[in-house]
Amino acid sequence: MVATLPQLRSAAPRWLGRLIVVCAAALVACTTVEEAPRVVNDAPGAPAVRPARRDAPATTGRPESRAASSGAAVSSVASTGAERTEPDPQRRSRIRLELGTALYQQGSYAQALEEVRSAVTIDPNLAQAWGLLGLIQMDLGDRAKAQESFARALTLAPDDSELRNNYGWFLCQTGRQREAIPEFMAALRDPLYATPARPLHNAGICSLRSGDPVAAEAYFQRAFQIDPSNPVSMYHLGELNLRRGNVAQARFYAQRLLASYPPSAETLWLALRVDRKAADRDGFNSLSAQLRRQFPASREADLLQRGEFGD
Repeated sequence: MVATLPQLRSAAPRWLGRLIVVCAAALVACTTVEEAPRVVNDAPGAPAVRPARRDAPATTGRPESRAASSGAAVSSVASTGAERTEPDPQRRSRIRLELGTALYQQGSYAQALEEVRSAVTIDPNLAQAWGLLGLIQMDLGDRAKAQESFARALTLAPDDSELRNNYGWFLCQTGRQREAIPEFMAALRDPLYATPARPLHNAGICSLRSGDPVAAEAYFQRAFQIDPSNPVSMYHLGELNLRRGNVAQARFYAQRLLASYPPSAETLWLALRVDRKAADRDGFNSLSAQLRRQFPASREADLLQRGEFGD
């Protein structure tokens, strides 16, 4: 089963998100501020930008991240010395974008939409704002407007790797997986791109969805080689090896995943199925008890109760 965006990362404390919103709002109100705040980045090695939902592995969910892994990532608009001399409208637009980003990361889509619309109204040439607008519209189910926003963003910044990755994720999420792969590959052209594992694991997810597990495994392997802490790659490599009966390799990824991140329903489910295949009764019983104890209402606990292991 294909997970939909790995969230194998701990969400930022809620008080921190509220603090970001409050600070950003204060900046919007103040016309004398010199520069906009930075966007809070995702935890290293984790997919970026979506607020926590039911599918977050850190709780009960599928390991494909949301924001963040939704497979999309919000680009931060770094504050530089040059911004201090920017015309006032450009500075105000960037502040609106930062506020919209903070609201989006907290799941306040309606408010985020309002702020980002203000940003593009003030400065129609701010590519990152159009890109964030596309993400919000995608999450709100407005595909036509999301397509228009991504197109506008890429017209303004065709070489922006994060925009390419996010547009690819939009295509993947809307059933256009084969169109998405070239966008992910375009994101990798920049040798200075900070998170090359993300478009690679996104390409793997899209390949699985299009029925090409061979290509998917190759993308996940590349992502894992670049970033051995990448949770999406570890999870899917574990699943792919388990399906092929390569128990030793499946166990390597499953155990590494549990050692690197807080357990979730899906990572425990992967690990206990690996131990079952390996005839490790003690490991299987221990992980089964942990799944029942920590995630009793999860889909995985229900499958365990019914003895449906997908063999």
